[in-house]
Amino acid sequence: MPKASDHTKSPLVKMLLIGNSGAGKTGALAPLVAAGYKIKILDFDNGLDALFALVRQIDPKLLDNIEYESFRDRIKMSQQGPSVVGAPRAYVSALKALEKWPVDDSSPDEWGQDTILVIDSLTNAGLAAFRWAQGMNPTAKEQRQWFFQAQNVIQDLIANVTDESFRTNVIVISHIELVDTAMGLKGYVSAIGKALGPKLPRFFNTMVLSETTGSGKNVRRKLKTLPTAMIDVKTGAPGKVADEYDVVDGGLAKLFEDLKAS
Repeated sequence: MPKASDHTKSPLVKMLLIGNSGAGKTGALAPLVAAGYKIKILDFDNGLDALFALVRQIDPKLLDNIEYESFRDRIKMSQQGPSVVGAPRAYVSALKALEKWPVDDSSPDEWGQDTILVIDSLTNAGLAAFRWAQGMNPTAKEQRQWFFQAQNVIQDLIANVTDESFRTNVIVISHIELVDTAMGLKGYVSAIGKALGPKLPRFFNTMVLSETTGSGKNVRRKLKTLPTAMIDVKTGAPGKVADEYDVVDGGLAKLFEDLKAS
């Protein structure tokens, strides 16, 4: 039986980064590019403009260190409501990219310590998985079947990229879903349905909250590593990281450095 004294800490960071829309989650990646990391993004949100603008301000040449593949099903509106044009392919296409990166046919699970895989966002990845489940079983009598299947494949995705055999840094970005519980209003990871959100943090050693205070020119965005009354967060290096990091002042890069040094 292994002893704790024999344990070797992984040099890789596997992080769940959560926050409300506009809290600076995607833009927080810019300092990581400046710190020398290569960023490769599974983009489900089509919301990378702010990141590109911030990196361009630092050094336009650094934009070459960002690669992204976008995955969104085309939706049309009809009298019956919104529907996917053709077969829903966004989710399975993303899975194929995790096997072989389209840009260079490399294996994401072998990118190593200088590269970060980003899933942005888990919220829309869950929606893509739900549409895939609908497409696989369009005659299901209950929507619960679609939710159940989508939740299973999202959980499998997270289990895969957070496993030790996936030898690449990972940041999974998610919005927050507020749920009324017996303990009051709590914020959970927004994936697909209400049952999955509370389960996903167990796959990560580090879960960080991106939070905005103030407004206008006085707005401040912070990365929080301590739990709040509504949202539970954690790190793989308690006592070794700061309570909060300023997003604008290179916060995510500093947090990565502290996590790796611990």
